[in-house]
Amino acid sequence: MLRPPISRDHAEWAAVRRESQQFLTPWEPKWTADELERGAWRLRLRRYREEITQGTAMPFLIFDKVTGRLAGGITLGNIRHGVAQSGQIGYWMGVNHAGKGFMHEAVLLVVQFGFETLRLHRIEAACIPDNQRSIRVLEKAGFRREGLSRSYLRINGVWRDHLLYALIAGDGEQERG
Repeated sequence: MLRPPISRDHAEWAAVRRESQQFLTPWEPKWTADELERGAWRLRLRRYREEITQGTAMPFLIFDKVTGRLAGGITLGNIRHGVAQSGQIGYWMGVNHAGKGFMHEAVLLVVQFGFETLRLHRIEAACIPDNQRSIRVLEKAGFRREGLSRSYLRINGVWRDHLLYALIAGDGEQERG
């Protein structure tokens, strides 16, 4: 189940992120000293509201449908309209929920939202070349590898190369269901 984050999600979000920090560190930007604090959460929610209002991003939290527990997060961001009609997905999964298929389902839902609701033509994603889990998620969802972008994002304090993936509206609809 996906839904936008709200204020009362802070405690569970911070707990999942805290217990998953070692698992997430190789794949994310360096965390700030106050990353998990309530004040930083309020600023994050404010930024999310601004991006939603501007139509440039749509953040979601991922919940286990059976237990109702927070499993991770996914955002359709850098949304561009006009001639581009595109967006980029980024995601994270809590360590205790990894490998259970939640992210695959979440990516499929966000892709459907992007293509059907937002009428995007192209959805992009980038991942570090040695992040095999992320590569499997993207390829299973029908994304195609388009190339390598050198020194693309600063991850854990180091500029890292990323594999670039994209899905075009209409690509692989049978595989995505």
